[in-house]
Amino acid sequence: MTAGRLVDPITLAVVKGGLEQVVDEMDAIIVRAAFSPVISEQLDRASGVFHPQTGEVVAQGRLTLPIFMTAMQFSVQAAMDAAHRRGGFRPGDIYILNNPYLGGTHLPDVKLVMPVFQGDEILAMLAACGHWNDIGGSTPGGFAPGATEIHQEGIIINPVPLYRQGQRQEDLLGLLIDNVRVPEERRGDLQAVISALQVGAGRYHDLIARYGADTVRACFDELNDRSEQHMRALIGEIPDGTYAFEDAVDNDGHVGQPLIVRLELVVAGDRMTFDFSRSSPPARGPVNLPRKTCIASCQIAIKHIFPEVTINGGCFRPFDYVIPSSTFVGAEYPYPISGYLESVGRVISVVFGAMSQALPERTPADLFGTTGVITMAGTHPERGNYYVMLFPGAGGYGGTPQGDGLVNGTTALGAANFPSVESVEHRVPVRVEQLAIREGSGGAGRHRGGCGTAYRYRSLTDEIAVAVLGDRRDYLPFGVLGGKPAAGADVVFRSREGEFRLPFITKGRRILSRDEVLEYLSPGGGGYGDPLERDPERVLRDAVLGYIAPAQAREQYGVVLEPQAGADGLVSWTLDRAATTALRASRKGAA
Repeated sequence: MTAGRLVDPITLAVVKGGLEQVVDEMDAIIVRAAFSPVISEQLDRASGVFHPQTGEVVAQGRLTLPIFMTAMQFSVQAAMDAAHRRGGFRPGDIYILNNPYLGGTHLPDVKLVMPVFQGDEILAMLAACGHWNDIGGSTPGGFAPGATEIHQEGIIINPVPLYRQGQRQEDLLGLLIDNVRVPEERRGDLQAVISALQVGAGRYHDLIARYGADTVRACFDELNDRSEQHMRALIGEIPDGTYAFEDAVDNDGHVGQPLIVRLELVVAGDRMTFDFSRSSPPARGPVNLPRKTCIASCQIAIKHIFPEVTINGGCFRPFDYVIPSSTFVGAEYPYPISGYLESVGRVISVVFGAMSQALPERTPADLFGTTGVITMAGTHPERGNYYVMLFPGAGGYGGTPQGDGLVNGTTALGAANFPSVESVEHRVPVRVEQLAIREGSGGAGRHRGGCGTAYRYRSLTDEIAVAVLGDRRDYLPFGVLGGKPAAGADVVFRSREGEFRLPFITKGRRILSRDEVLEYLSPGGGGYGDPLERDPERVLRDAVLGYIAPAQAREQYGVVLEPQAGADGLVSWTLDRAATTALRASRKGAA
C-alpha cells in the first residue's frame, strides 16, 4: 500500500458503491438497448471502470461477466498503448478493438474503451463489451469448428479510434458493418455500448462533483491496494509447495487427440505462480487460448475459491504466470481461438484440481466445464429475414464443502442466461421440445454435483445451418475427496433414418432438415466427498425431484429405496433405513 495515502473507510465504502452503481447502470443500458438476444436476453456483455494510469480494473458491476472483467483490463491497456502511439487520448475519443491476442477472449467480443476527462486530465478509463452475434468469417455466429486460422473466424480489429474528439469515423464503421451478417443488429448493439459509455462518463462526473476528483482517485488506489493485501494474506495461509494437476480438452475438432492442460501451481509465501509450460502444443482447431485469456481464466478460478476478495486489479498482483507460446493455452497469431471457452473451462478445472490439494476445505469439485455453444443460422421461412442465434448450454456445478452443486448453472465465465423458449421459437424456425434437468448427470458425493441440462430442438423448415462447439464428452468433470465424476456431454441428431453423431461428437457442422431433431445433453458437476456419507434423506429427496434415478440411490449412494404404488397408479418411494445401514456397512467393510 502506498505510504502517506489514507481515505477514511466511510468515504471509501461510499465511493466504491458509487463506482459500482456507475457500472451497473452501464450494464443495464447495454441490455435494454441492444438489438441482438445474445446481449439483451443472454446478458453476454460487461462494463467497468479502470485506472487511468495502469489500466487495471477498479470496479465492475454485480452482473458483469467475470471473464470480460479479468480480460478487459488487457483491452484497456492495449487501447492506452495505441493512443500513446497516436499522441495520446483526446476528449471524445472512443477506441474499438477485438484482437484476442491483445485483449483476450475471442473475435465476437467487441470492446470499446473511452477516457473520462476533466480539462486536460484523464480521470478514469471506462470500457464496455458486447458479444456480437456475428463477426464475419466462415461460420455464422463466430463459433467456427472448422477454422484452422483466426482469419476464418472473422474480422480482427486492432485498437483504433471509432470516435475522434466526439466525431464518429463513418468510414471505419461502414467497413466493419459491411463485413458482418445481420448488419442492422450489429449497428444497434454497437450504439448500445456507446450510449452506456457516454452515460457512464456522466455518472462518473456526478461522483467527482460530490467527492472531488482527488478523493475518488485516491479511492482507486486504496481499493486496489486493499484487495492486494487481502489476497496476499489468503495465499499466505496456504502451505508452501507445488501442487500439480492435469486435465484435457477432448480434441480440437480436427485431430482426434486430447489436448492436455498441465498446471504446476507454486505457492511461495504470499505469491502464487501458475506454470502451464508442460501443456500440449497449439491446436490445429479453434480451441486455443491467447495467453491473456489463460491469465483471466486463472483469476476466475481463484475468485471461486476466495469469493470474499473484491475483484479489481489489485487482487491479481500476487500472481505470476508461466504460459509459453509453445502451448495451446498461450497460443499466438494466427492460431484459431473461436472455441476458446472450452479451454477456459479446462484451465479453471486444473486450478480447482490443484487447489483441492492445497485447500480442500475451500475448493469445489469440478464444474461441467463446457459452453456447448450451438449456433443456428438461415433465412426465416415466414419473415424472409436472415437470422443467427446462439445457444450456450447450461450445466452442473461441482459439489462444494458447504453443499450440493448448482443445478442447470451458467458457465464459470459469468452470469449469462439461456434464451427463453419463446424467444428461440420466435426468432428461429424450431420447436423446443425439451428443456429439462438431465437426470443422474451430477457426480455422486457427500455433496452431490449439480445436474446438467437436456435440450431438444426440432426443425420446422427445410434447412438450418447448425454449428456445434463444445467439449467434455471423453474427459469428465471430476470429483474430489472421494466424490465421483459427472456424466459427460453428448450431441445427437435424429431423423427418420435413425440417429447420427458428428465425427468429433461435440464439434462440427451439419444442416438440420425439416423434422430432424438436435439433442444436446450437457454435463453435470463432480461430487464432493464420499457418496456413502450423504444423508439418506437427501438421497431420497434427489430421487423424488428427478436429480437421480432411484436405481442410482442404491448403486452410487448405498441407499435402499422401496417403491410404493398409489391408488392413482403412480409410484412413490420410501427410505428403508435398516437396509440402507446394512448395505453401507457392507460396502465400507469391503473397502
